Amino acid sequence: MLTWEKITDPILDETYYRAQHPAGPEIQVCPKPGYTSAYAMFSTKYGSIDTAIVKGDEVTELPEGTAHFLEHKLFEGDDGEDAFTRFSQTGASPNAYTSFDQTCYLFSCATEFRKNFEILLDFVQAPYFTEETVKKEQGIIGQEIRMCNDSPGRNVFFGLMKALFPAHPVRIEVAGTEESIAEITAELLHNCYRHFYNLHNMVITVAGNVTLDEVATICDEQLKPCDGSPAVRPRMADPAPPIEPLVTRNMAVTVPLFALGFKQVREAANLTAHELAAQKLVLDILAGETSPLYEQLLNEGLINANFGSEILHGDDYAAALFSGESHKPQQAAEQITQAMLAAQIDEIEFERARKRAYGRLVMECNDIETIADRMTESYFAGCDLFARARALREMTLADVQAQAREMFRAGYHALSIVEPI
Repeated sequence: MLTWEKITDPILDETYYRAQHPAGPEIQVCPKPGYTSAYAMFSTKYGSIDTAIVKGDEVTELPEGTAHFLEHKLFEGDDGEDAFTRFSQTGASPNAYTSFDQTCYLFSCATEFRKNFEILLDFVQAPYFTEETVKKEQGIIGQEIRMCNDSPGRNVFFGLMKALFPAHPVRIEVAGTEESIAEITAELLHNCYRHFYNLHNMVITVAGNVTLDEVATICDEQLKPCDGSPAVRPRMADPAPPIEPLVTRNMAVTVPLFALGFKQVREAANLTAHELAAQKLVLDILAGETSPLYEQLLNEGLINANFGSEILHGDDYAAALFSGESHKPQQAAEQITQAMLAAQIDEIEFERARKRAYGRLVMECNDIETIADRMTESYFAGCDLFARARALREMTLADVQAQAREMFRAGYHALSIVEPI
């Protein structure tokens, strides 16, 4: 029997449960009685920034794109039937993705939760790699990489990443390169699987029309006990300023694309929930759709409705990003840079932004996919699901002003532009 820990936010009036399964993974469940569907994720702390297997003093370098390659291959079974086919027979909607920091396998369904959850837990624990199937996948992913190389959006983004982070592997394309994936072998994938897909390195999150007993029973039946411990992700500090303040490329676009980034230099490995919430408020206040800067840039024709901003963050990296389309990208970036370096935030702006953010968070509590995503993110960040809500309630103007100073420093920004051919 699992011992469930009940986590409640009385102000949000929301509850979820978590338990450590004897086989290794933590299980987090947010039951939503009355909902018609369920959503489940099986995730590992293994992403594109994990470029080596580290065991004590032994380090095995990995080709770029290995995590993404393994994600693709894991759907195949030794009987020739892939997991997508199995899910199609139960009416579920499956998917998977590899990010900088993690790999996630998921499904949503309106019926037959048990069957779908069993499929998810089964195929993620049943790797099947042969040299023949690996070679076939190299051709498929090679084609995907070529398509990505032709994407202006990806080029402008990774052009910026390479400028901002001269050492951190966040600069590496998630899918790798055609040359790097050609180095991947079946043996290497099995080694990566044993190391990173160790159940102690994983988390299962479920939300929606489910019960704790139902989830626990299926996990007890399906999870295969394993020895081991979470994979080690070494520190990857990259304090150097951007190597190039301006990166340009010509591609088949009608309007230039730009991505402006401010690199953060930090002592701690990750942004805390409180810091992240404050930084998102900073962006909303300074560059959101209701900000004076946004209105000014729009009125001057320097941006259009595609303009946006975000905080990119993970282990040993964080940056504030601004991106969009502009016929005068350097002028737009210059105005944004000046505004960020001279940022002033007052009490009224702060309170308005905080209320907007809290309102969006309350709405998220009604979406089971978002809940499961947030539970997974929170687990890997080392906090609970309600840490962001507490942070917003406890936030002060001084907190936000301090984060604005951390986020924007002269000499630590770079601009990437994709110009028309």
